[in-house]
Amino acid sequence: MTTEELFQQLKHPNPHLRDQAMWALAENPDATVIPRLMSILDEDDTTYRRAAVKALGAIGPDTVTPLVEALLNSENVTVRGSAAKALAQVAINHPDVPFAEEGVQGLKTALNDPNPVVHIAAVMALGEIGSPVVDVLIEALQTTDNPALGISLVNALASIGDPKAIDVLKSVIENESTDSYVRESATSALSRAEMTAKFQRGER
Repeated sequence: MTTEELFQQLKHPNPHLRDQAMWALAENPDATVIPRLMSILDEDDTTYRRAAVKALGAIGPDTVTPLVEALLNSENVTVRGSAAKALAQVAINHPDVPFAEEGVQGLKTALNDPNPVVHIAAVMALGEIGSPVVDVLIEALQTTDNPALGISLVNALASIGDPKAIDVLKSVIENESTDSYVRESATSALSRAEMTAKFQRGER
């Protein structure tokens, strides 16, 4: 199939055909593929936009620079949110490749985005990167005064199951000045984090 046909297939209602097109584009991207996928990030057609996000993630590290640029500089909130989600997909699809520092710093900056769609997507992306960025998530949790962001950070830390994350969740629960919703979330997240840590150590 030509590149043009593959892009048309990204719009297909059948998710299997969309995935086929996504991986075909990811395996042999020519010079036009990444810029064209980037241009779809503000697309009104949600299916097409999500397929572009997944395809950028499938391509991997080569997309980090343009995604960070869009994440930090686009005036369009849909583009910024989609860029954060695509960075999460890079982490999911390429777990064995260390995540670029540029990407980590971009996501860290995006935690302060005024729009919740963007900063919550940035938290999710950092959660997918996992243990290498646990300090970034901890610092954000300890400095934010936004309860919705705090709850997202608590859940991201719980999903990582890092010992440092577990200690921070315990300190959040014990700190009576913490927002009550954030404390409740930390309480329910703590058991999840401990289970994740056990699983990672190979315990059952």
